[in-house]
Amino acid sequence: MLLAATGCDRGSHPGQVSKPAPNFTIVDGSKSIHLSDYHGKIVVLNFWASWCAPCLEEFPSLIELQKQMPQIVVLGVDFDDDPSAYRQYLIDNHIDMLTIHDESQQSNLAFGTTRPPETYIIDGQGKIRRKFIGAQDWTSSEIVNYLKNL
Repeated sequence: MLLAATGCDRGSHPGQVSKPAPNFTIVDGSKSIHLSDYHGKIVVLNFWASWCAPCLEEFPSLIELQKQMPQIVVLGVDFDDDPSAYRQYLIDNHIDMLTIHDESQQSNLAFGTTRPPETYIIDGQGKIRRKFIGAQDWTSSEIVNYLKNL
């Protein structure tokens, strides 16, 4: 019983909820992303990897969510070890949303994420409002209504 009580933040109410999202800067070649640049907007921050089958499963709904709700930022952060695998994955799977490769893995580790997919909803004030573990249907009425009401 003691082990269950001392488990990590993968429960129904992770410790990060209501806390400020860790800021990060990712530089990938000539592209750089600073999480702080999106202050004032709702961010759907999705950590993924090319070797993750559930990540591929949820990409179509993440892309569709961005199309349905252009006022929010859907940001994918890949933490593969291999930058060429990341680039090929984007081409092979027609991923046309905002995404960046973080070979250093500093961004996902700042959030405590090592097993993708994990997604954080960050409000306009930069606070983590919700954490999703595993693939989701991002166009479900529950998620869309939640985002509309933030």
